[in-house]
Amino acid sequence: MSESLVTVRLSQEQDYRFRVAFDSGVAALVADEPAPLGGGQGPSPVELLAAAVGNCLSDSLLFALRKFKQAPEPLSAVVQAEVGRNAEGRVRVLAMKAQLTLGVPAASLQHLDRVLGQFEQFCTVTQSVGQGIAITVEVRDALGVQLK
Repeated sequence: MSESLVTVRLSQEQDYRFRVAFDSGVAALVADEPAPLGGGQGPSPVELLAAAVGNCLSDSLLFALRKFKQAPEPLSAVVQAEVGRNAEGRVRVLAMKAQLTLGVPAASLQHLDRVLGQFEQFCTVTQSVGQGIAITVEVRDALGVQLK
């Protein structure tokens, strides 16, 4: 049984460009396929998916660190979605890689090993999408040291 229902409404503006409205009241956005199919006037569905994965992972990492009263800000993330053809020749998101970067050196944070071992499990979007698409997650500190 679901705990809540999230609704978004899409309405076609022109060709592959859609206005995406959110029932939560946040500002609408425009999504569009890149040329030659669309006009590239907004993020594509694949970009929106990558953004959702990166945002959810970043939120989960921040939440987990703040539970221990740690201040890792400012966080940043880069998500790459590998798009290619599957065995049936259909274009699909084949894999994703997310690199999260803490805004401070790892040495300044307590309980980091514990946080890194569990924060992904609390990311609703990544855990859901990851059931169908392989997602690799890497975490670095402000000095560029790979922590995960």
